[in-house]
Amino acid sequence: MDAHVLLNQYLKTNPQLVGKVVDFDATTDSLYHFNFTASNTELSAETFGDTAKFSIWIDEQLQKNNCKYGIGGYMEHRTIYARSKHFDTSDEPRRLHLGVDIWAQPGTPVYVPLQGKVHSFNDNNNFGDYGPAIILEHNLDGLKLYTLYGHLSRKSLDELSVGMPVSINQPLATFGNISENGNWPPHLHFQLMFDMEGKKGDYPGVCRYSEKEKYLQNIPDPQLILRFPATVNE
Repeated sequence: MDAHVLLNQYLKTNPQLVGKVVDFDATTDSLYHFNFTASNTELSAETFGDTAKFSIWIDEQLQKNNCKYGIGGYMEHRTIYARSKHFDTSDEPRRLHLGVDIWAQPGTPVYVPLQGKVHSFNDNNNFGDYGPAIILEHNLDGLKLYTLYGHLSRKSLDELSVGMPVSINQPLATFGNISENGNWPPHLHFQLMFDMEGKKGDYPGVCRYSEKEKYLQNIPDPQLILRFPATVNE
């Protein structure tokens, strides 16, 4: 049976086995939807090309809309990646975002949403990269699923070891600041994968638009785990 179908069945049958990724409370917290496509004319190239200005802009949007968290990005064709050569290739640049970004303050706690173990971790210390990242491995009644957490604080990696068991709602990490998270405004890149393709401590979070169908097969929508309500500005 298709892995996407199996994942949906497992999550619907076992909602009690799905925990949180961040401390979001739908009764008190609102979500702001960020749009980083070419249709967002409010975000200039000058702003997103300067990390300090970009971070201020993110904070202003959250404060103006009275939101603790911002959200967005799954399969979004983003123009902001022109800010870093990390996403440029010799033929077609990488601009399609494969995970969901959760924007909040540095130090924001990150939790384990599914029982599993540490698959791998690494400090991907390049401008525009993940910075510190953790990948967990989960066995969902025989279906293998991996969850990726990028742009973390460096201290998040300190107590980890490969194969270390993790439990639902266990504190895992914290959001990194600009100086350690790949030079981004503080946020978490959260992504699901069925197959790590042999990679450790890293997996593409952005791909070429021409590769969309390929990656859709391996990367389900993180909202299946996050279960966030509709955002305030949709």
